[in-house]
Amino acid sequence: MDVSTQRRMAADILDCGIDRVWIDPEQLDRVKMAITKDDIRQLIKEGVIVKKQKKGISSARAKKLKEQKKKGRRRGPGSRKGAKGARTPQKRKWINTIRPLRRMLRELRDSGMIDRSTYRMLYRKAKGGAFRSRSHLRLYLEEHGLLKAKE
Repeated sequence: MDVSTQRRMAADILDCGIDRVWIDPEQLDRVKMAITKDDIRQLIKEGVIVKKQKKGISSARAKKLKEQKKKGRRRGPGSRKGAKGARTPQKRKWINTIRPLRRMLRELRDSGMIDRSTYRMLYRKAKGGAFRSRSHLRLYLEEHGLLKAKE
């Protein structure tokens, strides 16, 4: 049974595409008899003609990916683009190293565990890149016996 005209009118009324118009297969003869837009409106009101829901794109996969990335996954060599220095610039790396070192040196000097001349010497060494981390600096201090007892 051809109800393409009715389907077109219904699409026009429902403000959607022709493919989104659903017509009850049991009521096809009634739909065939509907020749005016008012008839179609009546059938829509009765639920014989219905507007189908739009097909959406599920964001479930995207959400799952985001969760994994939040946990720190998917950061292996296969996912990396750009050089090592592009992902974390060398300057940022240096800043992340030098600030804790200088903070530690300041704390040691202020608490009296190292004197001013030792502080200066160590500050310059740190600036020259002699220490990789705070633990490396601590190891140096212990090996060279530069720490005094707290005052």
